[in-house]
Amino acid sequence: MNALTSSPLLVAGALLLALSGARWSGARRAGASRPRLVSLTGRVLLNAGLLVAVQWVVVANATSTWLLLAVLGLPALFAAYALTRATTVTTLDPPTRDGHH
Repeated sequence: MNALTSSPLLVAGALLLALSGARWSGARRAGASRPRLVSLTGRVLLNAGLLVAVQWVVVANATSTWLLLAVLGLPALFAAYALTRATTVTTLDPPTRDGHH
């Protein structure tokens, strides 16, 4: 397998730095002028791009099966958790006059 050289690490680091800088500067400029949905969509796309970039570098240069499982499995677990929380209905219905729900 390929050894992890400095070139992919430099590219990944530069990409991470550029994207995080763009995120912070965009967050400061966003204010109330832009709709919240556009801001949320931008953040989702940025984070997805960061995940794909890191995964790409690791998959292209991985020497360990455990490393592959970690870099692909952990983001999947976080995504599954977020989707489960977003789609789970947790409401508390107020009791009726006779005390039943």
